[in-house]
Amino acid sequence: MKRKLLVTGSILAVLLIVGGAAFWWMTLQPLYTPGMVSRNENLRSPLVPPAQTADPDYWQMESDINLYHFANGTGRNVLIVHGGPGMPFREPMAGLEPLTSEYRFHYYDQRGCGKSTRPFDRLESQNMVENMTLLDKTLGLGAQVADIERIRQILGEEKLIIIGHSWGGFLSSLYAAEFPDRVEKLILISPANMLVMPQPDQESDLFASVRTRLPKEKLAEYDAFMKDYMDFSQLFKRSEADLIAMDAKFGLYYMSVMDVPDEKLIEQGEPGGWMTWGMYISMGQRHDYCPLMRKVTAPVLVIHGTEDLQSEEASRLYSDTFPNARFETISDASHFSFQEQPVDFFRIINEFLNS
Repeated sequence: MKRKLLVTGSILAVLLIVGGAAFWWMTLQPLYTPGMVSRNENLRSPLVPPAQTADPDYWQMESDINLYHFANGTGRNVLIVHGGPGMPFREPMAGLEPLTSEYRFHYYDQRGCGKSTRPFDRLESQNMVENMTLLDKTLGLGAQVADIERIRQILGEEKLIIIGHSWGGFLSSLYAAEFPDRVEKLILISPANMLVMPQPDQESDLFASVRTRLPKEKLAEYDAFMKDYMDFSQLFKRSEADLIAMDAKFGLYYMSVMDVPDEKLIEQGEPGGWMTWGMYISMGQRHDYCPLMRKVTAPVLVIHGTEDLQSEEASRLYSDTFPNARFETISDASHFSFQEQPVDFFRIINEFLNS
């Protein structure tokens, strides 16, 4: 009996080691690679969107996935891809207001955040590999990129003009790499420093940047929060509400070091939960997407606020990567240059769109 227990214990130990190694390996390796979506790989549903519902406030992406959206302006369609991950807009960008007589700007909540479909509350399985695969396929980078292509078809545009902010700039860049012939112009506002992992510019690591700007009396509290936030062993024990609360709490730390007046901030909706982790898991901890961006010939504009937590070098990585890109800075602006300096933002955007 004792020998049987020892053998059973040894088997369990081996399984735990193998399972832990598999989990560690999967977090290192990207589950998504640009090109997968255009090849219809790892998608839950076809790239052709289903027949749309009668509700004008929602686009239907799949039978069980609907995206909330609203529009501002009249004229040529332009798609706005919000950042976060998972922080949708609840009002139009102030810097785009003078262009609303020429363009119709479409804002949408990405799947898994805001008013759009949130597919999961709790994950039923405690199998890490199974859950990571499910999150990647349902809410990961490939699923988000596929939604942009479906929206293009719903809007009836042969080629899209896309404006991506922060994480949305990263997603928009991946879409351009997947569908270079479907992009007319690409505008990236403070695009997230995610093209290469590990990040070549460690000073632009978001979590570390926030920590360096917090007062000393807040550091112990922040470190404890980050330890809990990054505890993968607890991830699949959490609910959607738990993850929303954690993202919202990090948002409070982030905004506390931004030093931006409330009137210069854009109103945002409820953050994502599982979708944030779906995209983190998708990209893994080691990738280099730069070579895939070099085939994008569409004009690209990269805008960087001089007071942003993200360094100028991190934003310039995008303009250095795309072959037909220009780089512009906006003084006295941080991560939300379209709200903080709307006049300068409009001038730069208008010139680019009409060039």
